[in-house]
This record gives sequence, structure tokens and C-alpha cells, in this order.
Amino acid sequence: MRATLRWAHSDLRTHRGEALFLVLATAGIVASLLLAAALFGYATNPWQRVFTQARGAHVWLHTDRAADTGELAALDGVQSVAGPYPTASATVAVRGTRASVELRGTGEEPDVGRPLLTAGHWLGADDPDGVVLESHLARALLAQPGDTLTLPGTPRTLTVLGIADSPERRYRPGEQPGLVWAPPAAVPDPGGQVIGLRLTDPGETDYAVQRAVTVLGAGAIGQVSTWEQARAEAQGDNRLLGQVLGLFGLGALLAAGLAVHGAIGTRIRGHLRDISVLKAIGFTPGQVVRVFLLQHLAYALLGAVAAAGLTQALGSRVPGRLGDAVGVWQGLPEHTVALFVVPACAVLFIGATTGLAAWRAGRVPPVPLPRPAGAQAGGLSGAARRVLGLRVLRVPVGVRTGGRGVRGPGVRGSGGAGVPGAEASPGGREMEVRVPPALVLGWHKAFARRPRSFATVARLTLPLLLIVVAMSAWTTIDRFHSRPEQFGLPTALTVRVDADAGDRSTRALLEHDPGVAAAYPGVEVAALVPGQTATIALRGLGTREDPYPYALAEGRRAHGPDEAVAGQGLLDLLEVEVGDWVRMTVGDRPQILHIVGRSIEPENAGRVVSTSLDTLRENDPRLEPALYQLRLHAGADPDEVAGRLTEAGQGRLDVHAVANPADGLSPLRGVVLGLVAVLALVGLIELLTAIGGTVRESERDLLALKAIGLSPRQITGITVTATGCTALAAVLLAAALGLPLAHWLIDAQGASSGIGAGIARAPSPVLLVAVGAGAVLGAAALAAVPSARAARRRLADTLSAVA
Repeated sequence: MRATLRWAHSDLRTHRGEALFLVLATAGIVASLLLAAALFGYATNPWQRVFTQARGAHVWLHTDRAADTGELAALDGVQSVAGPYPTASATVAVRGTRASVELRGTGEEPDVGRPLLTAGHWLGADDPDGVVLESHLARALLAQPGDTLTLPGTPRTLTVLGIADSPERRYRPGEQPGLVWAPPAAVPDPGGQVIGLRLTDPGETDYAVQRAVTVLGAGAIGQVSTWEQARAEAQGDNRLLGQVLGLFGLGALLAAGLAVHGAIGTRIRGHLRDISVLKAIGFTPGQVVRVFLLQHLAYALLGAVAAAGLTQALGSRVPGRLGDAVGVWQGLPEHTVALFVVPACAVLFIGATTGLAAWRAGRVPPVPLPRPAGAQAGGLSGAARRVLGLRVLRVPVGVRTGGRGVRGPGVRGSGGAGVPGAEASPGGREMEVRVPPALVLGWHKAFARRPRSFATVARLTLPLLLIVVAMSAWTTIDRFHSRPEQFGLPTALTVRVDADAGDRSTRALLEHDPGVAAAYPGVEVAALVPGQTATIALRGLGTREDPYPYALAEGRRAHGPDEAVAGQGLLDLLEVEVGDWVRMTVGDRPQILHIVGRSIEPENAGRVVSTSLDTLRENDPRLEPALYQLRLHAGADPDEVAGRLTEAGQGRLDVHAVANPADGLSPLRGVVLGLVAVLALVGLIELLTAIGGTVRESERDLLALKAIGLSPRQITGITVTATGCTALAAVLLAAALGLPLAHWLIDAQGASSGIGAGIARAPSPVLLVAVGAGAVLGAAALAAVPSARAARRRLADTLSAVA
């Protein structure tokens, strides 16, 4: 054991930099995996906790006032019901901030779908105008218990008594109204009612919805929302962040394992004599394997423990969503298990890859075998020799009718002197150009031993490939902000108007603003899908004369009667494709549309079918615009335009900024930078391993190279060229594989979220070339110092190394 420790200590002193990089890379990988686990827990568990404690309803049905909901409690699979509660749509404002809400008349605190109070108290009979706000709505309004809410256009006011968490769908400006619990007397003129169903088997949600619609009638159903939709919205971007961290963390772990495997293999080839000496003095093969295995397990364990400790101690102090996620995750029961299991799995994986490489060290014979005299990989082909200059390249040149010839370096005239810049004449001479020997031998050294060379290139390609994927993710998020019209967001503001507002006067008011380029009238209603298992959003935006500029990924725009475009989420829900006809029900009116295109739909999980307002008016001539989508001039500030329109509307306009799904992904930028740093460390480990192996293998050829007249600078150039060629091959392979992989991954994520494929964007060629050139030049610079030191070794040292 003492000899083993002395050998490990000596090896650590020789490879301090490599050990440090391995510890840092392991720490970064384990930290990213722990953060991924925290984000997954943060995305799922808070909503699940609220749903469980509130005894949430699995289905919420919004119906008209005349619907008889008494029979729903007797349906098979229904455990209990909440309501029915009268509802009314309204707009509330506090300190200049407005929000669309659903006033829900609730008397006593419900047993199913019970709001969980976080501040204040529940409704009381002594305050008929008191209300309780859902927590996300309260945060949007910056409202606290005791605040007074106004209802624009009416003299009524409401007093905030409390704030509560709810497992129902959360408030989203312009998309989903906020939830306000109020006494039934505060909802004097309800427009409908809502009832919640808690099921014995949540997996039978679609069947329960279908039975409920059959009992009530399709015409009585206004909207259906399920627990699955609420959970997906609650998880939202946090789950995506967790997936990104987990994916890149596992990829980095694989790259680190391969880098360690390559490093040990290279060191074994460079220490064959030392390993033979160890065996000659009594080391068994198992002891030799344990030397390498325990040494690298110690590095991995140190990095994993450091990552776990830092995540536990400082993770909750990270500003933003990551810190919040770690803080919530630390309070979950599975936190302790993950804190031990994730680092342990990472250490075991690195140990497994280390053991495979260390096993070769145990097979080294006690007496080192003589190396073969000839090159193992043979010479270059004739074509390669002609290209690289082992044969002379004859290039025809012109000659000048007068003047002295000039012979440059590396150029030899055949029968005379080639003169650069001379006037060309028929029958000119030829000059002979030879590629520098450092380039020829460096290329040969990089790719002569094909299995080993390909393995080195593959190990270096993996971290570079993941960096290309990370750059593509960064670029896609950046384009959501810089080019939102390419991702289904051609407009910046949504304006909702009262039912009695005139279309012409409203459009004139909106288009009069200097920042508004176009105002598209529209309406959005809930429609029952075939089978009556869910509701989707049916939108009519723009007119045939002034169509809405949808971002299409497939098909064409909807121009003719009954033509529409749909989001990926709707196509998946109905199991249809572009070109099919779909039938849906709006109230008691059927609507049949021909899907002629697939649009990028970031709203409502892509469960949106869009057509023109004229098409919907053909089915219901009394239909009037309820909202306007505003496209702004370039450079116009949406906040300033919204302020001017709110003031000009005198309380009749509800103006909101269109939500950009990339807004919630802003923490992903920091995540990408951190992952790129970790991957760069892994790539650096592999690069240092390749450089060390190339330098050690060059010791045997050093005497021969000096004997044929190569200078130390030329010998150094051989190693630098070999390293640069290896890095260049890895960069080209990473770009060739990484760009299609990134495109597929991003589009697959877009399709699974309902937005749809077609959102992936590749980094600019300038950025790719800059990163690739930096990698190649950095690799060459790293190889310059050790190769120059080896080229200037004394003759005695070189003979000792060869021996």
C-alpha cells in the first residue's frame, strides 16, 4: 500500500494540471445534474403539493346558466363535485395595473378545489365586497390584503381580503383570466357557471369529460379545463430548464468518462517501462489496476463532494429561478436521496470508464517487449504524397522578357529562375513547390495510426458537439426576441374591448397612434373537439382583405372560405394532418374547417386553430371583434404605446403585451454559459492528453529527425501541426453532426410542447468559424510549449527515453 501511495503521489506531482481539470470538470457535471434534479422537483412538486392539499378537481366545466349540473355527481368515476358556482367576466385595476378576471361566486370555503390561503383570511359575511385573489393574479397586480380593486367603467370597488394558491390554470395576461373568489352577492349578473369534478381515477379524465358533455349537451359547454393542462402550465419553463441541464449534464458526464479513459490509455502507453518495473518488483496486475483506479476515483470523488457541498450550501442563494428551485427542492423528501445518488452515480460511471482503461495496465508484461522498427501504420498513399509535397508539385509560371530572376524560399526553378510578378509568355518555365516537412510529417503523425487517431478525434468531438448544440439553443432563444414574427408572434400588443364597442371607432382609435403599424380585429372562443373530450381555442384574426401574418411551418395561408391553419398541439390532439377537414362545436353551432397549413403557435400549448374573422362570421353573422392584435412600427416601445392607448381608451381598452415564451427562458442563458465552460474543461483534458501522447511518441523519432537535418523549430512544428489537424478534424466533425442534432432536438422539444417544429435556428457562420478557429489555434498554442521543450532535449535524455 505504501508503494502504491508513493506511485500515486509521484504521478499526481507530474500531472497536477490534468488532475485539477478533472476535479473541476467532475464538479461542474455533478452540479449541473443536481440543478437539473432541483428544477424537475421545482417544476412538479409545488403544483402537486397544492393539488393534493386543496383536493383539486380533475375537470372544470364552464357552462351557461341554464345547464342542469345536478346529474354530474352521479356519473361513474366521479368521486365528488365542487359547485356549481356563478361566474362573471370582469376587468379589475389597482394602482394603474389592469387584469381580466373571472369572478367566482363562492359562499363557504369549498371542500373540493379549496383555495390555500397564503395571506389574509377567507370571505366573510360582514364584508360583501371582499374578495380573495389567486396568488399569480395578485403578483401581477402587485396587490396585497387591504388593497381596493376598481372595475373600470363601473362605480363598483372590491376589497382584497386574502391571497390563495390554487391548482387551477394560472393567470396569463391576454390568454387566461385570473381567478377571484367573491361572495355570490358580488356576482349579481353572472354570465355562466362553473363546476369541478374530482375523479376516482385521474387517468379517465377524457372519458369523464365526454360523459359530462353528453349529459349537459354540447351547446351548454363553454370551456373545459383539466388537471393535466394546469400541471403542464405550472411546470412550464422550469421543466424545460431541467431537461436542458440534465441532457447536457449527461452528455458532459459521458465526455468526461471518455476523456478519462483516453488519458489513462495514453499514460499507460507512455509509462510501459515504469509499469514493467512495478511488476518486476512484485506488483500484481490487480495492484497496478488499483493504482490508476483509486487515483482517478479520488479525483472524481473530490469533485463530486465539492459540487454537492456547494449546491447544498450556496444553491438557494443563486439569484433568480435557479435559486428558488434549489430552495424548494431542499425542502422535498427526495432531496437527500438525490444529493447522494447523483454524485455517487457520476463517480461510479467515471470509475467504470477508468477501470476499463486501467485493465490494460494490468496486462503489461514484466519485461517490456521491443517496439517494432517500422511504422505501424505504413506510409501515405501516392495521392497524399503528391498533395502534401513528398513529391514535387510543378506549377507553370510566366517569365519576363528581361530582368534578373529571383528565387524565393521553397521554390526551385527547372532550367531557370521563376520570377514572381513577371509578364506571362507562352512556353513559360515551371517552378517546383514543396510543402514544408513539418506540415507533411505532422499530418502523417495525426492520422497515420487510424484506430488511435479516430478515437482521439471522437473523444474531442463530443464536447465540441455539445457546445455546438448549446450555441444553437442560445441562438434560437435570441431569435425569439430579435425576430418574434418568425415564431408566431408578429404582434406586440393585445387589446380587448367591451362588447358594445364599435369596430370602426376602435380601429380608428388604435391606428391613430403613431406607434401602431396595423390593427387586426379578431375573436377567440372555446370550441369542443370531436369526441367532446376537450376544448380548444378557435381564433378568427384579420380579414381576407387584410390577413393576419401567421408564421407557417407547413402548408400555405388560409385564403378561401372555411380554410384555417392550426398549431402542432391541435394536430396532435385530433390526430390529423395538414390537408384534413376538422369539425368542432362552438356552443350549439358546428364549425367545419379545412386545415391548409401548420402555424407556429406559442399560445395554449399549440391547441389553436386560426382562420379569418370573415370565415367565422359566415357561421355567425352577429359576431363582432372582441380583441385586436397590434403590430407596431420598428423601434416603437410597446410599453409607451400601451400607456397611450390605455389613456386614449378612457377605461374601455384592456391593453396587454403579447407574452413571449422565451421570456421565461432567460435563466437558460446563464445555464448555457456554465455548461459551455464545463464542456470546455472536458475538451481541454482530452486535448492535453492528446498533446502529451504525441510528445511522448515523438521522443523515439527525435534522433532521426535531427539526423536528417530538421531544426528544433521544425520538429516543434510537427507536433503543433499534428495537434492542429486533430483539433480541426474534431471541429469539422462536431459542426457536421452538431448542427443537425441541435436542429432535431430543438424541433422535437417544440413539437412536444405544442409550439411545433420549425423553430430551431443555427448559429451564424461567422460565430461558428470564430469558435472553430479559436479551438484549433488554442490547441496549436497549447501544443507549442511542451513540443518545443521536447525538441530541445539533450541527446542523453533522448537516448534514455528511447531505451
